[in-house]
Amino acid sequence: MKIAIPKERRAFETRVAASPDTVKKFVGLGCEVLVEKDAGLAASFTDEAFVAAGASIAKTPAALYKDADVVLKVQRPMAAEDGADEIAQIKKGTAVFSMLQALTSKDYVGKLAEAGIDAFAMELMPRISRAQSMDVLSSQSNLAGYKAVIDAAAEYNRALPMMMTAAGTVPPARVLVMGAGVAGLQAIATAKRLGAVVYAFDVRAAAKEQVESLGGKFVIVDEEAMKNAETKGGYAKEMGDDYKKKQAQATAEQAAKADIIICTALIPGRPAPVLITEEMVKGMKPGSVIVDLAVEMGGNCPLSEYGKIVTKHGVILMGHANVPGRVASDASMLYAKNIWNFVSTMIDKETKALKPNLEDELVQGTLVCRDGKVVHPALAAEGGK
Repeated sequence: MKIAIPKERRAFETRVAASPDTVKKFVGLGCEVLVEKDAGLAASFTDEAFVAAGASIAKTPAALYKDADVVLKVQRPMAAEDGADEIAQIKKGTAVFSMLQALTSKDYVGKLAEAGIDAFAMELMPRISRAQSMDVLSSQSNLAGYKAVIDAAAEYNRALPMMMTAAGTVPPARVLVMGAGVAGLQAIATAKRLGAVVYAFDVRAAAKEQVESLGGKFVIVDEEAMKNAETKGGYAKEMGDDYKKKQAQATAEQAAKADIIICTALIPGRPAPVLITEEMVKGMKPGSVIVDLAVEMGGNCPLSEYGKIVTKHGVILMGHANVPGRVASDASMLYAKNIWNFVSTMIDKETKALKPNLEDELVQGTLVCRDGKVVHPALAAEGGK
């Protein structure tokens, strides 16, 4: 079985879908691994390191994709309208593992099906115990939460920890984290390590204990409503209008006191909920910082701008694109391990070919198209080809 590792070509993408360690593991299983020239350079993985692990280097995309049976990517393959048409270069029947944004890109999934590609959307990995080591959203969000605090500290023009000096005492910064999922919890932990006082919001009741275990202070909006605010997969549900009004009032009060706000709230397959309105921004202290990790899905603050740092109403709004990619080496290492943990379970020990078990809930949860048809229940029901 030939596995291809392309160089990522989308804007802001610095990660790569394999590491020298995972390449060595695939080669150990009897696979042939081909890595595109300089694919790992932005993540500090050299071609020499991949070769030492047992890979071959392809000088062009055409040479890479020509005989590939499996393609491992971070971002989804580019279509004709994106510039370089990667989909057209991938042969029919090839299995592609990537973050496809499938639930919000149904037309794109249809194109993969038309091309005869068997596509697995890594972001749809079920959140069950067996799949924890394969969960790309968790591994990448963890780093995003860390980097969000580091980025905020770099822009904030005061110190985060309390400092007692002969000239006077510097009070600790007050950090407000919106959303206590994987990214939010890591943001809380990082901000606490840097000496800030941390407050956190989340609609899920289970988040309270997690926040407090990290030294954060949990802001309760509506305790009764929070009891039914979590899906079976562990994600936050979209709340009703009554809860949203209470949350807006509580958020406005907390935002006015905050020095730094880290926004992490996302709803799978939906635009990001607006949590910090323009009026709330106007009520914040001059020099305060908002880091919007949800900016790629519309943003938790409508004033955030994708890929930019802007100042509005005296508040710095950070809308960095692809925050995990700002920690490219670690993000690639974790993503590559997620991919290995999933793909390796499908490799037949005798034939060394990819043989997914279509009855496995992990396969059913991630496989979006196969044999020219859209097969994922959430997409096929809506008329996918």
